[in-house]
Amino acid sequence: MGVDFGDSIPREKIRLEDITGWKLAVDGYNTLYQFLAIIRGMDGGHLKDANGRVTSHISGLFYRNVNLMELGMKLVYVFDGKPPELKNEEIRRRSAQRSEAKDQYLRALQAGDLVQARKFAEASTVLRRDMVADAKELLDAMGIPWVDAPSEGEAQASTMAMEGTVNAVASQDHDSLVFGAPILVRNVTISGKRRLPSKGIVINVQPERIKLSDVLASTGLTREQLVDYAILLGTDFNPDGFEGVGPVTALKYIKKYGKLEEVKELKDRLEAVKYEAIRDLYLHAPSSKGIQPDWRPIDRARTVSFLVNEHSFSRERVESAIDRVQTKSAAESETLEKWFG
Repeated sequence: MGVDFGDSIPREKIRLEDITGWKLAVDGYNTLYQFLAIIRGMDGGHLKDANGRVTSHISGLFYRNVNLMELGMKLVYVFDGKPPELKNEEIRRRSAQRSEAKDQYLRALQAGDLVQARKFAEASTVLRRDMVADAKELLDAMGIPWVDAPSEGEAQASTMAMEGTVNAVASQDHDSLVFGAPILVRNVTISGKRRLPSKGIVINVQPERIKLSDVLASTGLTREQLVDYAILLGTDFNPDGFEGVGPVTALKYIKKYGKLEEVKELKDRLEAVKYEAIRDLYLHAPSSKGIQPDWRPIDRARTVSFLVNEHSFSRERVESAIDRVQTKSAAESETLEKWFG
C-alpha cells in the first residue's frame, strides 16, 4: 500500500520515549487496518464481543492510545474522505486480492492448517463503515479528536504537519512524505513484538523517524522530483510503477533528466501513466486548512460504558488502563501548579 522507498531513504530508529509530548496526526484507516490484521485468534478469526461484533480494531485502538497518552502524546486521527478517481484501479485490485485471500483462508481452515489460515486471514482484512464509526465513538470517549479529510487522509495529516498543528504524521506508509509532511514517524501505533504466523517467528517492531529534509538532502532531489521518483517506484495511483525500474535506476533517471517526462528510456511507456495528474495530486492534494484539534480529558464513564457494557471488555483491565492515564494527567497538573501556581 502506498509508496515504498525501502532503504533508498534515511531513517532513524527511535524509542517512543524520544517523542514524548509530541502531537501526532495519525492515519486513521491505516491504523485500523493494522489492528484488524494483526489482532486475531489462533485460527485467524477476529476478536468479538458477546454479540458477535468484531472488536479487534477498538481493542488495539484503546490500549495503544493509553500507552501513547501515558507518554504525554496528543493524537489526532485523520480519516480518508472520497478517494480520488486516480485510485479507483487500486481500490478494485485490493478488493479482488482480499476476496481471493478470504477464499484461501476458508480453505486453509477446512484443511486444519492454522498457520496458513492466519496468514490469509490477515490478507483478507476489510474495514467497514461500522468499524470506523466504532473507532470514532471510542476516540470521542477518550477525548482524542478526529478529522474527516476531504480526500486522502495522509494529505490532510501532512497539511496539519506543514502548518505546525502537529509535530509529525504517524503512518506506516511513506506517502505523507510525498505529500510534503516535514516528519513521518512509523510503527508508533504497532510498536512492540509482533508474531508472523506465516514464518513462525516473532519480530520486534521499532518506531522510526524520517525527516523530509534528510530525504531530499540524501537523494539530492527537490520535493517535486521526489514525487516523480515515487511515481517511478509505484503509488496508489499507479500501483505497478515501471517494470524493471527499482530505487537505484529510478533515482538515476530523475537526477539525470530532472523530471519524469524527460526520461528518454521511458518515453514509450509514459503514455500509459497519468503522471501529470498524479504529480498534481501529490503537490496540490485537497485538504482543509487551519484545523485546531480539541484535546479533552478521558471520560471514564463513557469509555467504560462503550467498552465494557457494549462490547464485553474486561472492566478490570479497562479501568486499570484509564487509571494509568488519569494518574499521569494528575501528576502533570501537579507539576504545572508547582511551577506556575
